[in-house]
Amino acid sequence: MYLAMNRFTVPLENAEEFEALWLNRDSQLKELPGFVEFHMLKGPEEDGNRLYASHTVWRSEDDFRNWTRSEQFRAAHQNAGDKRRLHVGAPRFEGFNAIQHIPA
Repeated sequence: MYLAMNRFTVPLENAEEFEALWLNRDSQLKELPGFVEFHMLKGPEEDGNRLYASHTVWRSEDDFRNWTRSEQFRAAHQNAGDKRRLHVGAPRFEGFNAIQHIPA
């Protein structure tokens, strides 16, 4: 299992628009082999900003890498530069390979 996360620092005045952008987007993740699940996480508020993290689970790192080279990825990110004004700086990517899984 591979977890891919992007962390975003969003000024509070942009939080509502940032959330609407994610909640109303046309996700094509389900079309990709190896996709397991996606979460958009809303974190703590600090110094006039709110932390958000997109959290995608893939069967493998190769499945994630294939997503980053796909037409669906290009379509999902085609206007990303237009939305940069909603968050501070670039998103911070973090990728993790699972070394243990304890199911419910």
